Amino acid sequence: MTRIALAVLVIATVISAIGVVHARHQHRELYVQLTRLERARDELNIEFGRLQLEQATWAESNRIDQVARNKLGMKFPAAGEIVVVRP
Repeated sequence: MTRIALAVLVIATVISAIGVVHARHQHRELYVQLTRLERARDELNIEFGRLQLEQATWAESNRIDQVARNKLGMKFPAAGEIVVVRP
């Protein structure tokens, strides 16, 4: 009877040890994945900041005025060219 109990305890200990090894391995893999994803998140946040700065630069009123005048040939109308339409 004691040999059977001892064998059961040994088998349970081995199965438990294998379970612990598997859990530790899975934890390491998930931690590496988490670190990789955090790094990607940080890079995306930096890129988003750059894009916001670029958008702000392109949307400046001086820049829009310059493009309208130089590339599109637009100009402010003279006083005589302005017509006010009222309902």
